[in-house]
Amino acid sequence: MPNTADLRETAPPPTPVISLRPVLLPAPGRGDDLQVRVSAPASGGDLPIVVFSHGFGGSMNEYGPLVDYWAASGFAVVQPTHLDSRTLALPPEDPRTPRIWRHRIEDLVRVLDHLPLLEAAVPGLAGRLDHGRIAVAGHSWGAQSVSTLLGARVLDDEGVPGEDMTDSRVTAGVLLALTGLGDSLTPFAAENFSFMKPSFDGMTAPALIVAGDNDQSLLSTRGPDWFTDPYFYSPAPKSLLTLSGAEHSLGGIYGQEVTSTTDESPARVALIQRLTTAFLRDALVPGDTGWQAAAAALEEGRDPLGKLQSK
Repeated sequence: MPNTADLRETAPPPTPVISLRPVLLPAPGRGDDLQVRVSAPASGGDLPIVVFSHGFGGSMNEYGPLVDYWAASGFAVVQPTHLDSRTLALPPEDPRTPRIWRHRIEDLVRVLDHLPLLEAAVPGLAGRLDHGRIAVAGHSWGAQSVSTLLGARVLDDEGVPGEDMTDSRVTAGVLLALTGLGDSLTPFAAENFSFMKPSFDGMTAPALIVAGDNDQSLLSTRGPDWFTDPYFYSPAPKSLLTLSGAEHSLGGIYGQEVTSTTDESPARVALIQRLTTAFLRDALVPGDTGWQAAAAALEEGRDPLGKLQSK
């Protein structure tokens, strides 16, 4: 059981948060309207925006430890539910299934296109968002999805980069357990997930990449270092937070008592909360100095839970 100090660290700042779900965005050609959850502090204006993309099978109802913390820290967080969500139960034979990876990216762009509608739909939120300060974040497949808005591109079978889907409205990103290069995919992954052949050469936007040093994927023949590729193969400015002992759920960022969490650690989640919040504030809040202090502590090796490197 975690000690009381760990529980205090994991709790978000004592700021009231409002949250509304589902907000429906019209999505012609998608087959279903896009369901979105919006969370934000109950007061304050000029709120920076974070658009969060869930991992495979997830939904807008998950990742409370991060979303609630960010909202309580002064961000408006928007969570779309993608077509692969278990809550939608899309059958494998659905004609949209092979293209879900593109639908995910289109969902994110649709959110950005409809921010005024989302803002107006949440009671008390109208006029409080700063549409000029936007970051994206995602976990696993969600990190792959948002990385394309930061400049990552998918390679074809000949290694030629596909469409550039960089979105100039996005300032920075938080990439949690983002998969690496496609040259070490298992035969199953290579056959079924063509989008898992990225090039990070054009991912020029600032990003914090978070990887677990015990994250052994069944989709790659490599070890946990596969998840550090986005840092080493992308241009600066980037930072890499490597978490000691963390597996793919990074200590439990899905939420409390979620059975898919195999490496439960409130202290590890608390570290992710603090570091991601500090990074987002550095990227979106002019004059904020919290990231420099947080980064210095980790770069000096004072925290056994993880290490940070930057370029």
